[in-house]
Amino acid sequence: MDNSWIMKPQTSAAYEQGIVEFINFAFKDEVENGKVICPCRVCRFKKPQSRSVMFDHLKWSPFPKGYTVLLHHGESLGETSSVSTSTIPNIGQDTVVVEDSIQNMINDAFGVDRDQTNKEPIASNVEIDRDEDVIPSSDKSLTMILELLKDAFEFASIPSSFYEAKKTITKLGMNYVKIPACPNDCMLYWGEDEERETCKICNTSKWKSGEKDCVVNNRKKVPTKVLRYFPLKPRLKRLFFSSKTAEDMRWHAVDNNNDGMMRHPRDSEAWKQFDLKHTWFASDPRNLRLALASDGFNPFGVMSSNYSIWPAVLIPYNTPPCLCMKDTSFIMSMIIPGKYSPGNDIDVYLQPLVKELKELWTTGVDTYDSFKKEVFTLHGTLMWTISDFPGLGMLSGWNTYTGFACPSCNTDTEPCRLQNSSKWCFMGHSRYLDRRHKFRLNKVHFDGEQEMRSPPVTLSGHQVLQQVENIKVIFGKKPKKAGLGKRKGKKQPTQGDPPNQKKRTGKRQSTKDDPPI
Repeated sequence: MDNSWIMKPQTSAAYEQGIVEFINFAFKDEVENGKVICPCRVCRFKKPQSRSVMFDHLKWSPFPKGYTVLLHHGESLGETSSVSTSTIPNIGQDTVVVEDSIQNMINDAFGVDRDQTNKEPIASNVEIDRDEDVIPSSDKSLTMILELLKDAFEFASIPSSFYEAKKTITKLGMNYVKIPACPNDCMLYWGEDEERETCKICNTSKWKSGEKDCVVNNRKKVPTKVLRYFPLKPRLKRLFFSSKTAEDMRWHAVDNNNDGMMRHPRDSEAWKQFDLKHTWFASDPRNLRLALASDGFNPFGVMSSNYSIWPAVLIPYNTPPCLCMKDTSFIMSMIIPGKYSPGNDIDVYLQPLVKELKELWTTGVDTYDSFKKEVFTLHGTLMWTISDFPGLGMLSGWNTYTGFACPSCNTDTEPCRLQNSSKWCFMGHSRYLDRRHKFRLNKVHFDGEQEMRSPPVTLSGHQVLQQVENIKVIFGKKPKKAGLGKRKGKKQPTQGDPPNQKKRTGKRQSTKDDPPI
């Protein structure tokens, strides 16, 4: 057959007619199950497909330009005079294996041994041009994956296209919003600042620089940095759409195991004190108590890659221990992109979440309880944050790098700096023991001093507010200058600032309706 159509543009009528002629040629003989091996970039001469599926695959993905002798589809070498004996491929010896990231992703998801799949070669007369844009767009790629999954799992209800999948996700209330951000972490283009074109702090443009970067997709500008935020209220309401999940949300109040053992956060003193202080909140066991966890990681799995993202995840603690720490219970709140950690400026990105948490505490959200078959007002509160020690410094503003890094001792500490490593060391832990404990007088096994001090006083929320009241922070990082590296913005020095606080997360009036600190 005439293979000149392979070099035609994919959108041309000649290319589409060529696909039809190729499929007619491939199916000219009776085939098993009505399927023939598909040569597209996804199937890779491995998976048989029907006529219609093969047409869709070849319409979206370019036909392999080097596959001019259709050896896998019934054409013999004698049927064409354009192939010399020097170009006859030796399929048994001369083979090439192409690494396909999409195929590897599917293999990893379904537990397929990647080595076994790579043992099946592609014929050597299929030339792969790495310089061409042979990979379809992300929407089309995901549509193709959904079709492959639908063929593999006929009993499952899988959307037929990426567009249908997005509609389903939107109906379930699991979509997300894109919020442009300043590349220097100064501000979000959100709320009253949504229409701004430049940062109000560093005056950096909202858009990517250069024509190739900012004018794409029908001449729409592309923001330099985008925060992906997942609205919280729809996800919390979904927890009560299932009668089983709605019943689990009451576990912390109906479980009668009160033996004094610490098995769940509801057994902690913080939980009990919270219930005593906010009786209106504790009166309905369906009100949610949340924890926030955040940490950075490299999404590409290459340690040398100069990129990281910072997801923030919420965990509902109403459910029993066997459920609340499962990954299926985690609620993605936001994904903070960036080459570097947001550091002290993470407060800029937490603004949408803080706004929703305040609304959940004060007004709540009307929710249907499928267990009791009624509508109620759901309230929620953030009780804990979960992070490593550097993450604690980011979320709370606590200075974790000086002699006042101990959050329990606060300023009531006597730090010691090691001479050789210059690291801070915190001794005197026996001050928490009973005054008659023998370790308090033991000099040999500790720091050579008898410990006669009382334990540090735990500060109240109002005392913490007094410590941070005069701290003024300008969020954001100063833009790079020629010959200089990246410099972080520092807080303005004010008289009376404590040595262990870097920022304040907000000031509030002392009223009974305020959320707890």
